[in-house]
Amino acid sequence: MIDLRSDTVTRPTAAMREAMAHAEVGDDVFGDDPTVRTLEEEVARITGKEAALFVTSGTMGNQLALATQTRPGDDVILGEGAHLVINEAGAGAALSGVQYTMAGRGGFFTADELGAAMQPNVYWAPRSSLASVENTHNRAGGRVWPLAQARAVAERARALGLATHLDGARIWNASVASGVDVATWCAPFDTVSVCFSKGLGAPVGSAFCGPRNLVVDARRFRKRWGGGMRQSGILAAAALHGLAHHRARLAEDHANARTLAESLSHTPGIRVEPAAVETNMVSIDFDVPADAVSRKARELGLLINPSGPKRLRAVTHLDVSRTDMDTAAEILGQALANVQ
Repeated sequence: MIDLRSDTVTRPTAAMREAMAHAEVGDDVFGDDPTVRTLEEEVARITGKEAALFVTSGTMGNQLALATQTRPGDDVILGEGAHLVINEAGAGAALSGVQYTMAGRGGFFTADELGAAMQPNVYWAPRSSLASVENTHNRAGGRVWPLAQARAVAERARALGLATHLDGARIWNASVASGVDVATWCAPFDTVSVCFSKGLGAPVGSAFCGPRNLVVDARRFRKRWGGGMRQSGILAAAALHGLAHHRARLAEDHANARTLAESLSHTPGIRVEPAAVETNMVSIDFDVPADAVSRKARELGLLINPSGPKRLRAVTHLDVSRTDMDTAAEILGQALANVQ
């Protein structure tokens, strides 16, 4: 099967498995797993932050940003379709007691739109306390924030007294696509969440990065939420391998996504905008139900998920090839013909 459901479906490479098998480990709850400590130091260096905490998932990384920078009843400003809202099972409300206000359209917003989304400064209104940016933006099709716009939003947030968070689950893709190093992308934001189990191909793990005092607070929340891990150096070794060996190759994923988009753009009944493919995601629109096309595609050897009533999302990763793109395009054409 060709699997384009997500870049989370990758299997560890042989070299990554080797690194995991030989990882030096301790007990991370006691703070003495040397491989975890090495990973946390390395990701803090890459992101340009004081400290980092190895966590189980991007969801936990994002939720730690809320828990350490808001109070129950606060309002968080973010873009339309944010992962924090759509994909985290209501954790912001359940764990931190916050609500959300959307700014802008399509996942992106300007400094002025941030200002317009602020709650009024009266005691009966919720307190706006945090602004969050998602880069790349998943629901927007893996698009990269313009750097100047991200900086302007963070500067305005600071002027308004807001903390700032970067949901950088796929910041590695944004960096490769833009040619801008990760630390530059992260610099305007107080905290950052980065993921190792998406484009970098590790089996598990993310990191919460920021000022040392917030990371200390986050460690307590991680334990409270059941996220304290023991010999997690085995997982940290996979993340370290991904950081060292799988970042530059993300350009291959981006090229494969563009190849798929170009092929599909010539298929009758399928609408794709190749120019909108900036990283490793392709949005594919139909005039028929997307779930029906998805089911037919599965029968023909392609796994791909709907992201809307008449839209499929294809995500490229290190387990698919250029040849797989040609095959996937053919399968989608056949699947559509079978649905119609």
